[in-house]
Amino acid sequence: MSNFEESIYKLVVETSTNLPADVRRTIAAAKAAEDSGTRAGLSLSTIVQNIEMAECNVSPICQDTGMPTFIVHTPVGANQIIMKQEIRQAVARATKDGKLRTNSVDSLTGANTGDNLGPGTPVIHFEQWEKDEVDVRLILKGGGCENKNIQYSLPMEIEGLGKAGRDLDGIRKCIMHAVYQAQGQGCSAGFIGVGIGGDRTSGYDLAKQQLFRHIEDENPIPELAQLEEYVIENSNKLGIGTMGFGGNVTLLGCKIGVMNRLPASFFVSVAYNCWAYRRQGVLLDGSSHEIKEWIYESGSRHPMNAFEEKAADDAEKAIGEGRREVVLTAPVTEEQIRSLRVGDVVILNGEMHTGRDALHKHLMDHDAPIDLDGGVIYHCGPVMLQDEDGWHVKAFGPTTSIREEPYQGDIMKKFGIRAVIGKGGMGPKTLKALQEHGGVYLNAVGGAAQYYAECVKKVNGVDLLEFGIPEAMWHLQVEGFAAVVTMDSHGNSLHADVERDSKEKLLQFKEPVFA
Repeated sequence: MSNFEESIYKLVVETSTNLPADVRRTIAAAKAAEDSGTRAGLSLSTIVQNIEMAECNVSPICQDTGMPTFIVHTPVGANQIIMKQEIRQAVARATKDGKLRTNSVDSLTGANTGDNLGPGTPVIHFEQWEKDEVDVRLILKGGGCENKNIQYSLPMEIEGLGKAGRDLDGIRKCIMHAVYQAQGQGCSAGFIGVGIGGDRTSGYDLAKQQLFRHIEDENPIPELAQLEEYVIENSNKLGIGTMGFGGNVTLLGCKIGVMNRLPASFFVSVAYNCWAYRRQGVLLDGSSHEIKEWIYESGSRHPMNAFEEKAADDAEKAIGEGRREVVLTAPVTEEQIRSLRVGDVVILNGEMHTGRDALHKHLMDHDAPIDLDGGVIYHCGPVMLQDEDGWHVKAFGPTTSIREEPYQGDIMKKFGIRAVIGKGGMGPKTLKALQEHGGVYLNAVGGAAQYYAECVKKVNGVDLLEFGIPEAMWHLQVEGFAAVVTMDSHGNSLHADVERDSKEKLLQFKEPVFA
């Protein structure tokens, strides 16, 4: 293995398993700003614990390691063809070692390549520069937050904010709406990169480039620096909060860039990133390709322990303040489910079954491979490794549930499923089915892949492995799996309540701010 490939491998592992110091400082500040006994406060405590566990385990912070995207600056004369080959080899090796999830899927057949290699994956951008060193930067941006990216074409009418023109105030309205529309589905509290101008493609690229900036830097353009500060301050008045549970902290960072555009077009592109802000970079010696320095200060070693130690106290305080904790063992009964209310904390033991997009589509037209009566479906695409002792769970956080909205209610009724676990909530069709059938939706903490992996005591088996590891149906024995009831069998939905309340708060930002 060349020094270049080894350095890229180290970069991939570090990016996936250890958040940089600027991200950790920002999350720690958010934890301090949130009420400790609230749902949002408890979620931030879980997030803090998960960050430390991922570092200690050298395992993925979040199971969705996204589509690895590299930006590489090379000296004139560097062999970019060989570099690209070695980046791909490093990605495949990191995937085999369980540092990346198998995320490269054929768009026509749905087949998983199993090594994160394929047409267009990983994404690699090369640029030459006049320096002797090689600068390589990597971002791992999961699908849940990628799906909340949004692009606006000005002038236009924006929900809740009215007319947005081709000026700084119109841009402001676009960004505020972008934060609102993400709700908790992008694993808030999050970060956003904004690209002003360009065309549809370059605008999104500029937005994602902003996510490579340091959180604590200052925009060199005064108007944009002012806008960044405005967006952070006022987005946190929307009340969306961590995981969309409501709360004081909705947005952790905002970075804005600008480029020229065509006279006929005015695009504002927003790249939303979850709290698991996984980006890192290395500066390599131009000759040896060994790592000279890390671009972002290493997120170590346990600067968040003070917050971690408070987590148990926060949980006890929440229960003491009237939040009910209910312990259930799967399979569960309709009577048990109908006793639950929004806000209850459920501690689940027993067997659960993972199910994502491919499984839900399959179950609409086929029998289930096992008896699901009274069962629990977990919207999760885990990171799994196999050795001579069998399969092992390496990362086990929830995926965004709203993608299963067309199927979920029908499948629950068809197979007698009583509980669904995911993140971000579901819509009116599922809520109606929960009422009619006697079901419940439990919201786990998005991105907490190590925290939940600790709850898995045994892999009981797997079906439909031909769908690929993330999409297969895994049967897992769990203990102490904690999640919050956010949709119950009585027609209540915390997600609908938070969305309605945040929309009302969005209205206060309708009037012009920037002349």
